Amino acid sequence: MPIEDVLRSMADIRAPSVPDDRLDGWTMVEETTETLFALPTMRVSGHTLVYEDGPLREALRAADDALDMPWRFFFATRLAFRPPLAPGIGTASVLPTVATELRRSFASDLEDRGFRAVERGRNQRMRTDTGDRARLTKYTARYAVERHDNDSDDPDHDIAIEGWVAVWTRRGGFRIAGGAYPTQGFVGLCESAGVDPDDPNAYREELLGLLRAVE
Repeated sequence: MPIEDVLRSMADIRAPSVPDDRLDGWTMVEETTETLFALPTMRVSGHTLVYEDGPLREALRAADDALDMPWRFFFATRLAFRPPLAPGIGTASVLPTVATELRRSFASDLEDRGFRAVERGRNQRMRTDTGDRARLTKYTARYAVERHDNDSDDPDHDIAIEGWVAVWTRRGGFRIAGGAYPTQGFVGLCESAGVDPDDPNAYREELLGLLRAVE
């Protein structure tokens, strides 16, 4: 397929939908449409929206430039196949392949963000707000923080990270959503930076609520 046709077909991929009332405190930091991976007979492209917890990042960045990172992020993707799936080939037949590629890509993305010791955890099912059944996978990782603040009595922190990624079919297509947030060690980091810490346990519930809300 000529590159002009590829770009035109990618531009036609609609963005996923996330209800505005679920995005309070979240800032969209990236919107991309690109080929995510290739199968033997087709390319799989996606329109992706990426959000982060802007207030949390700004509060920690103001305390110490070393803490400038997207501590909480969330993304949503709508997939499209080029060429489209042939008649008689349903989404269920390619779901295992899409899920495998998705998990590989998500783990790689965590590593690209600076997380280490990325490990895949359990799989489970999740029902979205629209009633679709999603495959949900947990990931864990670590993030080492070296504080630049010489006044800190405990400048180094090893933060545990937890992530979740989901894939499901929706009206003959695919949706992908995921994200990550800090857990153990994060409250101590916030306190050492003079930032009021949030409850890390609430981060998990908010992320899973966002995943369920994607359309």
